[in-house]
Amino acid sequence: MCGIVAYVGHRDAAPLILKGLKRLEYRGYDSAGIALLNGALNVYKKKGKVKDLEEAIAHETLQSTIGIGHTRWATHGEPNDRNAHPHYSASKNLAIIHNGIIENYSSIKKNLIKKGHEFHSDTDSEVFVHFIEDIQINAGCTLEEAVRLAMKEVVGAYAIVVMDATNPTQLIAARKGSPLVIGVGEKEFFFASDATPIIEYTHEMIYLNDYEIAVVRDGELTVKNIDNALQSPYIQTVELELEAIEKGGYEHFMLKEIFEQPRSVADCLRGRVNADNGHLVLGGLREYTDKLAKAKRIVIVACGTSWHAGLVAEYLFEELARINVEVEYASEFRYRNPIIKEGDFVIAISQSGETADTLAAIELAKSKGATIIGVCNVVGSSIPRATHAGAYTHAGPEIGVASTKAFTAQVIVLTQMAIAVARKKGSLHEDTFRRLLFELERIPHKIETVLQSDGKIKEIAEKFKDARNFIYLGRGYNFPVALEGALKLKEISYIHAEGYPAAEMKHGPIALIDAEMPVVFIATKDSSYDKVVSNIQEVKARKGQVIAIVTEGDKLIPTMADYVVEIPAMHEALIPLVSVIPLQLLSYHIAVMRGCNVDQPRNLAKSVTVE
Repeated sequence: MCGIVAYVGHRDAAPLILKGLKRLEYRGYDSAGIALLNGALNVYKKKGKVKDLEEAIAHETLQSTIGIGHTRWATHGEPNDRNAHPHYSASKNLAIIHNGIIENYSSIKKNLIKKGHEFHSDTDSEVFVHFIEDIQINAGCTLEEAVRLAMKEVVGAYAIVVMDATNPTQLIAARKGSPLVIGVGEKEFFFASDATPIIEYTHEMIYLNDYEIAVVRDGELTVKNIDNALQSPYIQTVELELEAIEKGGYEHFMLKEIFEQPRSVADCLRGRVNADNGHLVLGGLREYTDKLAKAKRIVIVACGTSWHAGLVAEYLFEELARINVEVEYASEFRYRNPIIKEGDFVIAISQSGETADTLAAIELAKSKGATIIGVCNVVGSSIPRATHAGAYTHAGPEIGVASTKAFTAQVIVLTQMAIAVARKKGSLHEDTFRRLLFELERIPHKIETVLQSDGKIKEIAEKFKDARNFIYLGRGYNFPVALEGALKLKEISYIHAEGYPAAEMKHGPIALIDAEMPVVFIATKDSSYDKVVSNIQEVKARKGQVIAIVTEGDKLIPTMADYVVEIPAMHEALIPLVSVIPLQLLSYHIAVMRGCNVDQPRNLAKSVTVE
């Protein structure tokens, strides 16, 4: 959730950290703060965005070669100046930044208050740094040892960086359940929640593992585990270009990422699909395709947009590979007693690779003997390291909080998986296999074609920007697209929207239809086409306003619908990859017209790394 940036080395720390925090605002933007060591340990923090912090400290003396910074997504305590990070310890010799939730902070806080500690915020994070200092004083140990001992006592998830006023070359970091990456430079080190704020300075990264403590002192890095055993961290080169995390002339990251989808989908196919040669290979699943083909059951776990991608995969695996599939919310899966047996496969889907509920679902399924397959975008993140095998989506960084290219990237990877497994199983005729590969290669071009309708979609958005409710309807492969379209509108425009299978309209939602209700139909030429036509007629009979996504050349639905957006014809199984694009654009334009913060919608953060 929250964003962490820290630095120790030879550079001026303040501008580096502030720039990094701006790149992490998609993780949290309730408040921001920075701590610098320049004679004394000084903490500056402000409710609002990083620019509000910059304005507040514009006249301060900020020169320092060591510092920590934080952008907050509130959990404990409302967004305000005093709850912003960093937080001081009791003596003000220590400062901490923290991403996560300490579940037993209340009991720790009560004990510290009995010892005379006074707290100046409502946060669990301030309790954490007071606790560390209390251990250090009472045990007479080093700060590093105090952090290690505190880690054994606290319950919850955290990534922390601690700064010490008495040691101007030292930063101590630790993680459990929340992401933390260390950038390695020449006698300088960078700490961050992900690679985006530090890629400008180094491509050499260490992804800290759970229960590990990293200590930088006098230009040297050591990593130990919670039992004080020295670790040999793996330094990997992260291939991420700076321009990939900047807007590139677009007004918003979301719009840029919508228009990047022809390229991101092509990147997901590159090296994996060659229709002319009948070639389809997912390298990360090479050893598991045979096993998947023999699976009796697949369980897909995911959250949010990734869950919608999982619903598309359910249709794909059941239709093409004839394997029973269940799609679970990871947040529900982990809190009941699911029936998982050895031989079951669990596919975990996450853009960030750090989704807390999905990680917990993985661990639960592993404990029951399941084989875990990951579908993830971020190389080196926690989910790829926790799974037996998997496939990266190669979508590139997604900064906009509302996922767009992540959805299509996940669906294209899951589509390739389903086709590969179906062929291995023998449930897919060779002619159909070849046709699917041929059409997969043309999906980027078809998305490009739909993006050319942006102007028309903007005109439709103008008509409905003041609507209070929307209904999205689809059947078959397009039902998950209806859910995703409704989610996008809710997330960024704050208009209430619901997605349903079109046939379910008569089981309740039809009561809402009147002349004020916009109804979006994904009404492409597929096996459900005639049924969807009937559903449109039912809505029009009740004076509902119909926006229809139709197949190019359709002559019937345009005579019935109020507004129509065409998409190219394609195999039914591939339609979600293209039919979702107009819905993304519609949501984007409506949100902009309503004056909403498209890239940073209220109350939302990009990666849900805490429960």
